[in-house]
Amino acid sequence: MAANDRAAAPGKSGGSAGADGLMRASLSAVAPGTPLRDGLERVLRGNTGGLIVLGSDKTVESMCTGGFVLDVEFTATRLRELCKLDGGIVLSSDLSKILRAGVQLLPDPTIPTEETGTRHRTADRVSKQVGFPVVSVSQSMRLIALYVDGQRRVLEDSAAILSRANQALATLERYKLRLDEVAGTLSALEIEDLVTVRDVSAVSQRLEMVRRIATEIAEYVVELGTDGRLLALQLDELIAGVEPERELVVRDYVPEPTAKRSRTVDEALIELDKLSHAELLELSTVARALGYTGSPETLDSAVSPRGFRLLAKVPRLPGAIIDRLVEHFGGLQKLLAASVDDLQTVDGVGEARARSVREGLSRLAESSILERYV
Repeated sequence: MAANDRAAAPGKSGGSAGADGLMRASLSAVAPGTPLRDGLERVLRGNTGGLIVLGSDKTVESMCTGGFVLDVEFTATRLRELCKLDGGIVLSSDLSKILRAGVQLLPDPTIPTEETGTRHRTADRVSKQVGFPVVSVSQSMRLIALYVDGQRRVLEDSAAILSRANQALATLERYKLRLDEVAGTLSALEIEDLVTVRDVSAVSQRLEMVRRIATEIAEYVVELGTDGRLLALQLDELIAGVEPERELVVRDYVPEPTAKRSRTVDEALIELDKLSHAELLELSTVARALGYTGSPETLDSAVSPRGFRLLAKVPRLPGAIIDRLVEHFGGLQKLLAASVDDLQTVDGVGEARARSVREGLSRLAESSILERYV
């Protein structure tokens, strides 16, 4: 199966994360612009139903009765014609071949399903039993449904998906604008050493909101296939740097471990990811996810950054050098006060790099203050 003319073939699921990944891979395989989607739309336009299993193994073969063994190359026109047989179709696991057609699929009847139509009930049970995605084309309801390990997704027209995606993109632009504002304010406060837990929580909150909206739009991009190329470009431009910034903020402000409380950077990122949408609206809850108590007094308490975030803005400064600088000086204020000679005492920092760091931090400090007060 050539990479440039077919989508990536879905596999089997493995747990909840595996099921989500399989759903994305399956949506990609049936997205507009793929041969499979072309075939499914031909079936729908021909007012014919269809039941297609996207993969084959011994379990799939054991539940097939009747029909024909074909083992021919997949094409959209062949799929359309074979669906006229009013039986199930089995594709190879890489979607490059039609293995069987006109078969009756007999899944375990004890597998629970909420579907009512015979074709949809069979599709749901087969996907749950064998772990491969199954597509059902409804002749009466005029829709294409994708079944993946207990999940059901109706494939919509590109225009409807694009409409929702554009609304989400407009929301993302507004949130990104607000994120840039609060991030700029945080930089200025860091230079003046006036940061509070509230300021850190506000930036972390906005970063998480932008990230979640971007994830939703990324799902639309997968569903749109070739119709989502412009949307993907806009999304990439809007969220460039958001994920690294999220980690840098946490690295700067995750509290030092104590006897009662200890939270690593990875743990704090996981806690932020686990927050519900309602919880994310509360700065106190965001503060607790970062490792603070989240009380009103804590929100207004002063904190000092370690310096990872601002050092990352210095051009051509490797991550390993940033780690050494932070470890050596212990905080942003000491880094800002360090001379070129002081910076050269750090392993791997020569005179040229020390001057680059010194000038870079000075420019960042000047621009941050100007943006806040001018």
